[in-house]
Amino acid sequence: MRHAKLKQVLINMLFIVLAFTVQNCVFPLLPFLWAVPNLLLILTFSFGFIHGRTAGMLYGVFSGLLLDLFYSGPFGFYTLIYIYIGYINGIFTKYYYEDYINLPLILSVANELMYCMYIYVFRFLIRGRLDLPYYFRNIMLPEIIFTSVTTLLIYRLFLSASRRVDDIGKRRDIPIV
Repeated sequence: MRHAKLKQVLINMLFIVLAFTVQNCVFPLLPFLWAVPNLLLILTFSFGFIHGRTAGMLYGVFSGLLLDLFYSGPFGFYTLIYIYIGYINGIFTKYYYEDYINLPLILSVANELMYCMYIYVFRFLIRGRLDLPYYFRNIMLPEIIFTSVTTLLIYRLFLSASRRVDDIGKRRDIPIV
């Protein structure tokens, strides 16, 4: 059982590194994308939603640290919001059903809105940039839409990978007679 959990954590960490790389190194090179889906946010809320608050916070710390190391600014800025997102989505674990896509989609929109408002308040509003309708229309709304559409695709992938790792762990725990 312990081996399966460790394997699942390592696979999930690999997914986070892969998502970080795609989000920050590949998506900006695509000229037809005028907004980038937040893959790390999708992973953090998905892991929190599927595995609970503790797992959501753990993956939130890892995702946030990657962003804090990559972007300038106060260290811990992204880590804090990702920890909150992982924790809040972990609360919804009791409503988790594998084939239910409506709640993850709603959570995706709510998380992206919370993330964008956090960025707006602490990156723009503090500097006196008060044009929230412009920021919402040109930055937040396209990112929310792209992240929601991407959630429809990626959530199933991570759900499937999570199920497979759980199945492998359960098979190993069965004693051979």
